[in-house]
Amino acid sequence: MNSFDYVIVGAGSAGSVLANRLTEDGTATVCVLEAGPPDWHPFIHVPAGFMKTMVDPAVNWLYDMEPSEWTGGRRIKAPRGKTLGGSSSINGHIYNRGQRLDFDGWAQRGNRGWGYADVLPYFRRSEKRLGDGDDTFRGRDGNLVVTDIDWRHPLCDAFIEGCTTLGIPRNPDYNGAIQEGVSYAQRTIAGGRRMSAARAFLRPAMKRPNLTVITDAHATSIMLDGKRAVGVQYNKGARHGIPSEVRANREVILAGGTYNSPQLLQLSGIGPAGLLKQLGIPVRHELAGVGENLRDHYAPRFVARVKNSETINEEARGLRLVGNVMKWLATRKGILALSPTLVYCFWHSDEAARNSDVQFTFTPASYKEGVQSRLDDHPGMTVASWQQRPESKGFVRARSADPFEAPVIQPNYLAEEGDRQVLLKAMRLARRLLATKPLERFYDFEEYPGPKVQSDDELLAAAKERGTTTFHPMGSCRMGPETDPTAVVDDQLRLRGIEGLRVVDASVMPTMLSANLNASVIMIAEKASDMIRGRQAPEAVILPG
Repeated sequence: MNSFDYVIVGAGSAGSVLANRLTEDGTATVCVLEAGPPDWHPFIHVPAGFMKTMVDPAVNWLYDMEPSEWTGGRRIKAPRGKTLGGSSSINGHIYNRGQRLDFDGWAQRGNRGWGYADVLPYFRRSEKRLGDGDDTFRGRDGNLVVTDIDWRHPLCDAFIEGCTTLGIPRNPDYNGAIQEGVSYAQRTIAGGRRMSAARAFLRPAMKRPNLTVITDAHATSIMLDGKRAVGVQYNKGARHGIPSEVRANREVILAGGTYNSPQLLQLSGIGPAGLLKQLGIPVRHELAGVGENLRDHYAPRFVARVKNSETINEEARGLRLVGNVMKWLATRKGILALSPTLVYCFWHSDEAARNSDVQFTFTPASYKEGVQSRLDDHPGMTVASWQQRPESKGFVRARSADPFEAPVIQPNYLAEEGDRQVLLKAMRLARRLLATKPLERFYDFEEYPGPKVQSDDELLAAAKERGTTTFHPMGSCRMGPETDPTAVVDDQLRLRGIEGLRVVDASVMPTMLSANLNASVIMIAEKASDMIRGRQAPEAVILPG
């Protein structure tokens, strides 16, 4: 049996960072198990290739969520990356950290060392910011290249101007001192190619002799010796592959993500005793919170037909698409070098509270089925809106004792009345944003949900009918103090009650961030790498109130 100091399950954003940091001084051996293939798929590296990888089983787990009341009984797709780089190899490239109060809230829940002043040095360490930004907040020497969108469109410019007419200011850096405002998005694209975590962190580390990366290695169980994790069982080549084992001399680190990490724990006999017994899995360690506290951002979209301007819809068809492909091959520029969302807007639903609780995204494009994989045949533009910090909680559960069967994913979107009320305010503001004076000459008519939809009940019905995930699941192995009965890991990300086992991915987040999650997952892995190596954390950054 092969033996390493550390065994990491998952080569996504967290796993890639951990592999890099744990091997950089050459003193430790590390093995990374990745269920998917190498990141050779050409559409991974073309930024607009997300439209293909989002539905491609070659690099995507392609999970389905369970039906629920507020999705109108629909099974919403839950794509997750299954390749080197994980979801950072198929996502929308957006770099968005969140607000100070998000992380301060983590610390206030009893998670020592996770306040904004504590985590900011790790954001800076990971980042190579190309562009403007206050160096108090931004990093210049890290692995992850973060750039500004270098492409402009009259619809985006008009949308931004329209936001200012409603009192929403321009904000040149939503990852700086404050988040609120509107701007073109920042993204993890460099030289016209995707800057995945694999490209930024894992590939450089793979040149080191003390790192072993095994692809097509589907983890099936954590090996336990009493209450200590000692290795991982996996199949090399999926269900019908070769059963294999790898031993961890120091630690097993789960970095499989919000869906796969709790599933693997449950398959290994770690989790809610009632669930494990129901599935016929021997209980090795009862831990009630494994798979609980799942949250995600849920976004309905407003779509308007466009006049007096061409949109990405037309640019992506026929001979124009051929021209754009040739342009990208020659210059790495054009629509193939774009993110799915071009403009980000952060605001609040309540003028009295002003708690920055809603987010809007804009793109000069529209989609046939309401999700970003098939463009409409006519010119359109889309505004998505969502509540930044939802309270509705769902769960992730192994469906059976079979490690190759997809988990049960129930997000319970909008189950909390408060979430529905904030979302309604966000939807009404999204409609106002499309109807501003600067957009007037481009705005033909509202295509979805349509002008007849006006009441609260009608708007919520539209959210039920076409709302989707924004691909930000978190919380299913929540970090928390011993007083939290559903905490799965402590503030060192160590699994409660099991030695030699940590979880390092979005599943450990105690509460939802006001952000896309990839930037913060990378930060979490940076911080975890210091904890694992016993290194002192960087000095906290003390900022003026």
